[in-house]
Amino acid sequence: MKQSKYSDAQIMGILKQAEGGVPVTELCREHGMRNASFYKWRSRFGGMRCTADYALA
Repeated sequence: MKQSKYSDAQIMGILKQAEGGVPVTELCREHGMRNASFYKWRSRFGGMRCTADYALA
């Protein structure tokens, strides 16, 4: 299986930026990823709260 280019902590940071109001297309361009990756991450990590952030670190 291919290893991810982004760590879980980086993915959580990108998702937090999106929650803060940054457009998805802007985030994808800035971080060099596809829109599909963003939405896949959101479905996987979307329900996590800040206590879960500490478990990932």
